[in-house]
Amino acid sequence: AVDANVLIYERTKEELRAGKSLGKAIADGYGNAFSAIFDSNLTSIITGVVLFYFGTGPIRGFATTMIIGLVASFLTAVFLTRIVYEALLAKDKLKNVTFTTSITKDLLTNPKINFLAARKVGYLIPAGIIVLGAISMSTIGLNNGIDFTGGRNYVVRFDQDVKTDEVRDMLDAQLDGSVSVIQIGTPDQVRVSTNYKIDDSDPSVDQEIESKLFEGVKSLLPAGTTLDQFTGQYIQSSQKVGPSMADDIKNAAILAVIFAMICMAAYILLRFRDISFSVGAFASVAVTTLCIISFYTLLWKVLPFSMEVDQTFIAAILTIIGYSINDTVVVFDRIRETIGLYPKRDRYQVINDALNSTLCRTFNTSLTTLVVVLCIFILGGATIRSFTFAILLGIIIGTYSTLFVATPIAYELQKKKINKKAAAEAGK
Repeated sequence: AVDANVLIYERTKEELRAGKSLGKAIADGYGNAFSAIFDSNLTSIITGVVLFYFGTGPIRGFATTMIIGLVASFLTAVFLTRIVYEALLAKDKLKNVTFTTSITKDLLTNPKINFLAARKVGYLIPAGIIVLGAISMSTIGLNNGIDFTGGRNYVVRFDQDVKTDEVRDMLDAQLDGSVSVIQIGTPDQVRVSTNYKIDDSDPSVDQEIESKLFEGVKSLLPAGTTLDQFTGQYIQSSQKVGPSMADDIKNAAILAVIFAMICMAAYILLRFRDISFSVGAFASVAVTTLCIISFYTLLWKVLPFSMEVDQTFIAAILTIIGYSINDTVVVFDRIRETIGLYPKRDRYQVINDALNSTLCRTFNTSLTTLVVVLCIFILGGATIRSFTFAILLGIIIGTYSTLFVATPIAYELQKKKINKKAAAEAGK
């Protein structure tokens, strides 16, 4: 939601630096930022629709909330805040507003970074991460959750705080080692996941596993607790995902991610009428997605929290696809605007200027979003830590991909097109 506000205020600051009056600067700030805000919100809504269509249960709820939030924040940022500003301007109550502070007044006002000169190194870094991820995928693999492997989940609440390592050790022998235990919410509650006898459809297997759970954790229960008491009072919920259902969920998740990336590329092509922008956007979201997956296969045995790859992880990936495309759309919108004003200007200069002129907005949006997600990561509890970690990675990698993947690729393709046109004209 902060993205639209940052865009408007950054454009307003540019207009003020150009010498316009406050009223004119605010009006032009809203007007010039509108197309980028509209495109970035609509691309995020598209990923939300994809998520709703392919997701199930809580994931659909998340997608619905995201879509409602996007529509609400768009209306608030574009229309309601403007009404407030116009009302305050009419009453002469905004005379001293500068949209800056003493600290940020000169922050990234005229950066001269040559992004395109560093594009080859920019390509190599994510390529290296993806190659390492591919090697790790073929050797270590991903920590696939029950959604993708099939299995059973049990949420168990004890009368006292427990340690997940101790609970796992107790259950390993009972369930032949195919068990994972993570803390959920409070220290006295854990989620036990197991693939034990998942291929066996006999109803008695459910009772067998509950009995094994009971025998494994009996020492953590009050003396005299029976199996019936354990299943009735201590097991808070249970869930079973069969192998065929897991395969269906996994296939739907892969389709959802691919379909979302194709939708992004198609929308960019529709809006910008240039295949170079479309290819750059697709490459950016693909690189971001593959880098996140690479980090998950490289780190899941190292980091001290669960990094399961399940439907929630796919929701994070789709959210990041929508988020990372926002940065790309803003830069592409500025390139299109500059080309419209100066069609004969050198394309290398146009694209570098666009990246530099939108850098403050990129920095502000990424930093504010990062702070929010970091708070959720630290304070949000174990159940969503894997989700928020994927979002954290996505914000960093998505911002990098806009600067060093999407825009440079668009430049390479545009340069070829311009050179080809020049060669054809010279031949005439």
